[in-house]
Amino acid sequence: MTIPGPWLRTAAGAGLVAADGSVGATIFAEMSALAASTGAINLGQGFPDTDGPPEVLEAAREAIAAGINQYPPGRGMPVLREAIARHQQRFYGLAVDPDTEVLVTAGATEALAATLLAVLEPGDEVVTFEPYYDSYAAIVALAGARLVTVPLEWPAFAPDSDRLRAAVTARTRIVLVNDPHNPTGAVLDRATRELIVELATRHDAFIVTDEVYEHLRFGSPHEPIATLPGAAERTITISSGGKTFSTTGWKIGWLHARADLVTAILSVKQFLTYVNGAPFQPAIAAGLDLPDSFYARIAADLGAGRDILVDGLRRAGLTVSVPEGSYFVVADAAPFGATDAAAFCRELATTAGVVGIPVSAFTATAGAYAGLVRFAFCKRPEVLREAAQRLATLAR
Repeated sequence: MTIPGPWLRTAAGAGLVAADGSVGATIFAEMSALAASTGAINLGQGFPDTDGPPEVLEAAREAIAAGINQYPPGRGMPVLREAIARHQQRFYGLAVDPDTEVLVTAGATEALAATLLAVLEPGDEVVTFEPYYDSYAAIVALAGARLVTVPLEWPAFAPDSDRLRAAVTARTRIVLVNDPHNPTGAVLDRATRELIVELATRHDAFIVTDEVYEHLRFGSPHEPIATLPGAAERTITISSGGKTFSTTGWKIGWLHARADLVTAILSVKQFLTYVNGAPFQPAIAAGLDLPDSFYARIAADLGAGRDILVDGLRRAGLTVSVPEGSYFVVADAAPFGATDAAAFCRELATTAGVVGIPVSAFTATAGAYAGLVRFAFCKRPEVLREAAQRLATLAR
């Protein structure tokens, strides 16, 4: 018997419902299980294999010992909201009121869910770039809205401006932007960001930005859309500490926007998790106040890991799109005759002892991305070197 309710369209939006109506596990769970069963190196899921900075970890221990273990305030602890405001001013010149314009959430995923559920009506459209992080489609479907995608085309993964103009219409309620981008590692140029602001303003749409990889850039520094002229009043900026401080399991995220938008989103968020992570909130606050040298180092270290993996993929005979940010690199398995990246990934676990994720898992139109595979390089250098050596066996 089929259980009625919006869960089914949520699962379908995330691509988890098969043709026979059965609901399967995510590709991430499948590939992680495959890595565990075969002994393959797991470059599928994007989580680091090292702990975060000692200052941040120690701050969490101190908070627990000090008794900060009960419900924090609904908007988040003042120490973290104030640190977020300082961070936005320090890095981007954004003046943010920590009392009315900041909301702490259970990771960026809850910030996205609460935002979309707060402002979308059934039938509204959300425009985003494809491929996209899988939760986007699930949340849009849960809200009863419609996802409209603009393709990022291999190998540069840059959007076509005419397609973007055609996608944003009077029906668009939200333009959802992930920059730096998962799964491609692409970074939007200024002309594209300005076009997003122009189109959102013309059609009176909100801009929701997922900026969790903001400090993991390998070239020019990150520039939030909210800093562009005319953008701040309609932009909800979302980020988290998980990627920056290698604490993905803590699930401490946040958003900032104009005060009335934050109040609206809080009205939904408080009935999702209510609050979370009391002792981790002052710890992430400590991280946000770390010196510039820390932020430069994490980007440099990750960039070095990217280069190790890119070299290994190329030596394996794969064509690679070199990312400008994030944890991920995308390679094309077409030189091996692969037309089904999911099947290729399953075989790769045994043929090379490495696991990746098919980019088709992040799409609604898999055909254009059928041979592309995403690999995570947020791992220790020795792990990446071993993965590169294993991949090189493919060329033989």
